[in-house]
Amino acid sequence: MTRLLACLAVFLIAAHADAAPKKKYHFELAAVTAKPEVKADVAKAATPRVEGQVKKAFETHPQLVKLEGAPALPPAPNPQQMDAYRAFLKKKGVAAAYLVTVEVTEASEEVVPMESKANSQRLVVHVAVHILGETIPGRTMGFTGDGQATIKQEVGKKVRDRDREYAWDQAAELAVADAMTTVFKQLAVPAKKQ
Repeated sequence: MTRLLACLAVFLIAAHADAAPKKKYHFELAAVTAKPEVKADVAKAATPRVEGQVKKAFETHPQLVKLEGAPALPPAPNPQQMDAYRAFLKKKGVAAAYLVTVEVTEASEEVVPMESKANSQRLVVHVAVHILGETIPGRTMGFTGDGQATIKQEVGKKVRDRDREYAWDQAAELAVADAMTTVFKQLAVPAKKQ
């Protein structure tokens, strides 16, 4: 009986630890750009889709909150302004705020024939992103995250616009989700004490 009670107690403690509330963060999107190595026409297709997916992730992620009424910070805030901002974050229950830039590091589209089906082709879209978060205030590095996705979609002899849009949207969504998973794994690691 004591063994059963001990196991039950361990289970309840573990369940309570898993149910502990996760920290809340505020992300502000600074920019979404493409590396110069990404072809201009491909960057034109990828960048707005990645930006849309990043904004969607910022709005829907359960650990991200919007901040209203935050003290304004000039380009070069003084220590008092930085302390006031940190106090505001603490009052709102926000662990940290970050200015986020996203870079499309790779993007490509390719149509390849399918050997098994004479009247079909495969549309292959690849997107890779790099996310960088700098702390607000202070502008020190907070986190990075990389994500990528490749979508392979069977199409007919002609690639329709909606097939192309679907493949790009899916690749952007999965690449951003992959990067955000990396970001939140980094944020979950306790900061080293100095």
